[in-house]
Amino acid sequence: MTRWLQLPLYLGLILAQCVYVFHFWVELSDLIGAVLGNPDSLQHILDAVAIPGAAKPSKLNETTIMLVVLGLIDVVMISNLLIMVIIGGYETFVSRMNLESHPDQPEWLSHVNASVLKVKLATAIIGISSIHLLKTFINAAAYDTKTLLAQTGIHIVFLLSAMAIAYSDRIMAQTAAISDSH
Repeated sequence: MTRWLQLPLYLGLILAQCVYVFHFWVELSDLIGAVLGNPDSLQHILDAVAIPGAAKPSKLNETTIMLVVLGLIDVVMISNLLIMVIIGGYETFVSRMNLESHPDQPEWLSHVNASVLKVKLATAIIGISSIHLLKTFINAAAYDTKTLLAQTGIHIVFLLSAMAIAYSDRIMAQTAAISDSH
């Protein structure tokens, strides 16, 4: 019964998901407002993409729009990560949700376990890291070489970690298959 102690944690993640949905709509409405000429929306967008210590953009241009859209994609990817943790974690560690016959059941949920969840989460983290790295490289002139190298190094560590997780899961699956055949 102690597994039910995790339920408040998953409910908290659902609230965090609500915060991300709100943040997404605020950013999207400001982007649309800026395109339509709203000065407050434009100011918010320019502040959002400004890099500390670098010259702040003065107008909405392709780079600014791209940075805002990458920010929106980042929110969506983090939201997807939250969904995987909430649904996959609840299904794996708390209780079955019996969604097998439901038409909206995510494809991956039918075969979710701790190993599958680890690989899915690692992949999602790599995607999020890629978006952050792309945002940095778009404004590479505003960053020092040390920062660019550090962010690239962190991303490479995420890639190597995901590969190690996937490889160890593959070894475990092969070992289990050999044990089952004997």
